[in-house]
Amino acid sequence: MTDAPRPSVYSSVFKPDLFAGRVAVVTGGGSGIGRCTAHELAALGAKVALIGRKQSKLDQVAAEIAEAGGEAAGFACDIREEAQVAAAVTSVLARYRRIDHLVNNAGGQFAAPLENISQKGWETVVRTNLTGGFVMARECYTQWMKANGGSIVNIVADMWMGMPTMGHSGAARAGMVNFTETAALEWSRSNVRVNAVAPGWIASSGMDQYPPEMGERIRGLKNIAPLGRMGTESETAAAIVFLLSDGAAYISGSTLRVDGAAPNAKISRPMPPNTNPAPEFDGFHLAVKPKVLGG
Repeated sequence: MTDAPRPSVYSSVFKPDLFAGRVAVVTGGGSGIGRCTAHELAALGAKVALIGRKQSKLDQVAAEIAEAGGEAAGFACDIREEAQVAAAVTSVLARYRRIDHLVNNAGGQFAAPLENISQKGWETVVRTNLTGGFVMARECYTQWMKANGGSIVNIVADMWMGMPTMGHSGAARAGMVNFTETAALEWSRSNVRVNAVAPGWIASSGMDQYPPEMGERIRGLKNIAPLGRMGTESETAAAIVFLLSDGAAYISGSTLRVDGAAPNAKISRPMPPNTNPAPEFDGFHLAVKPKVLGG
């Protein structure tokens, strides 16, 4: 995030009317990458249905979007509960009459080595990061997209070659990549495209949810990132928006990494630190640096 004066609306790299007349559902839309993506989609003409557990957070984001000239509404729902998901999708359709796009962004985890994760803790994270995403996608598909087409982007994570201290999340995210590939095939005859975006080290509000003892490690990530910095919420949102758009009309079953090449770093062949970080893109007018990074 830069310190330069910010505009009053989202500054997207895409044309302003890209999603005019369309409806996009964004889960986890009350904060972080979901909030940023919702703002960008609304700035590009979409009507945005925000899904999350806390109605107050959804209403706040909807108010932000309205102030910027867009349209959004919140639909409180715990994506881990099948009946709630089905009802939320039905409510979105009752209000907007269509669902063209789904951003399966809601998720969460806690840091712990595998030996300290209980079955309950494991299953809670898997239900949030895998099962909930599946149910949300299935309901959007069966209730609307099967007959009308659409595009889905599932948000996963940098879990390639393992995810130490977050094995529950890594397993769930790997499962979501496989689900993405399967759904892309099974739902292709309905003209539904399904892709995934895998964010790496993104400077987002989620970083402030980890315990204080992880602060030094989080702040040091930029020093081992090949591009010499962390990513922004806007850079992740731009990847999501592209995959939802008509420009990605022949892309399905793919996972797009937004990670500054971090998984490509080799312990056996260490590269010198990048002392000239790559320029960042930050089009989100309401972006705030996480507290753990000095925000």
